[in-house]
Amino acid sequence: MAEPVLPEGILTLDRTDPVPLAEQIYRCFREAVRAGHLTAGTRLPSTRRLAASLKVARNTVNTAYELLKAEGVINIRGGAAPRISAELPPEGAAGEIVTATAAPALSTRGKLLSENLRAEGWFRQPGALQPGAPALDSFPFEDWARCLRRAARLERSSDLHYQNFCGVEALKQQLVRHLAAERGVRAEPEQILITSTMQASLSLLAQVLTDPGDTVWLEEPGYLGARTAFHGAGLVIRPLPTDRDGADASKVTSGAPVPKLIYVTPSHQYPLGVRMPLARRLSLIQAAEDAGAVILEDDYDSEFLFSGRPVAALHGLAPEGRVIYLGTFAKSLLPGLRVAYCVVPKGLTEPLQQLMRNMGCAANVQAQAALAWFMDSGAYRKHLKQIRELYQERGNLLVEVLQRRLGNRLEVAPPTGNVQVAVLFREQVDDIGIALAMQERGFAVSALSNCYMEAPRKSGLIIGFAGATRDQIDQGADALASLLEQFPTKLL
Repeated sequence: MAEPVLPEGILTLDRTDPVPLAEQIYRCFREAVRAGHLTAGTRLPSTRRLAASLKVARNTVNTAYELLKAEGVINIRGGAAPRISAELPPEGAAGEIVTATAAPALSTRGKLLSENLRAEGWFRQPGALQPGAPALDSFPFEDWARCLRRAARLERSSDLHYQNFCGVEALKQQLVRHLAAERGVRAEPEQILITSTMQASLSLLAQVLTDPGDTVWLEEPGYLGARTAFHGAGLVIRPLPTDRDGADASKVTSGAPVPKLIYVTPSHQYPLGVRMPLARRLSLIQAAEDAGAVILEDDYDSEFLFSGRPVAALHGLAPEGRVIYLGTFAKSLLPGLRVAYCVVPKGLTEPLQQLMRNMGCAANVQAQAALAWFMDSGAYRKHLKQIRELYQERGNLLVEVLQRRLGNRLEVAPPTGNVQVAVLFREQVDDIGIALAMQERGFAVSALSNCYMEAPRKSGLIIGFAGATRDQIDQGADALASLLEQFPTKLL
């Protein structure tokens, strides 16, 4: 029997296309059937003949035919030639080639999350002066590599199995010692949950402690990552006024809904950088007691205090269960490490562990093991001491350059800690436009006004200094000076 001849133009292969040839053959046949060019019962060439005519390997044609057979487009019985099936799959069946004309519509919550992430800067490219970026040029990579190699040789099955989703025991024990010595936080290893990020910790806690529609107080201005986590949980966010002493619960509007959660950054308020004094901390704890609310204490960079004595963490000042303490290694080590933690009351450990299993927010086990050895060896303590001095030097340099170059256009105070500073413009300027223009020039600064939920929004920038060189600071100041001349202003 003569080999069948396919209609001209049925099979067109593009050998420069990254799509595999077998998939191209499959798509051509599928589209030809769909368009009516190949009808039920049509006999197709043998794999050998088609491979020869297309100048492809026979296995390539075999793969394409198998795909068509699996989808019901063709029949292959014994040694008979393949034929187009008499009963073709219906329109919309799996595998049909459909050209998408529009993405699915975002939900209201999806729009909120997208807006928050865009404002926070997750869509920008990394660059100089990025807030939160540590000094990678001073990281002890050799010490860290030794710990990673040791972690790669993990032999305990319990460290590598599914049940280890709440954290490696060795790291929890290191954190117990570290937090007690440095922050006055007393906890047992089972109270510490190791997550991948601060946002993961916040999302986890919001899922367990609140219901959609509940109220959370969030510092104004405040951390956009927290706002995103709470929006994701369906919470109603109310601004918690902030001044030079940090969050002030006494300034909350009378009659405001009672909160289930109160989120604060007392060690270095984000983004303003102010430190909450002891009297204000005690007042906040009392407000939480009166409301029956849980305080989420984000201690994201308490390791970096340049002067004075550290104030005790809220966790150590409050009654048991009133404060949940949260921390991260993103600022002191590497953002890409993806290791954070929270210290929770004993009564919450079991439900949180179960939710962690379902949410998949656990940190990488080998990264945790390496970090435990890094801390145990003393390398972490040594690294903190070195970068505290470096960060203070770089922070003071940034402030000195900005004050000298732009003191008549902005306000900025020497940092008492932290890895970034908030710069306030003396005039009302389009800080979002300036931030975008700075990003186009390679400086990944953030707009201060994005951190506000309500008017009036202060105009300024959040500028990172921890990972900045002298040249980057000078060039960033030059770029900012030039842009401030271009953007229109209005006196406040």
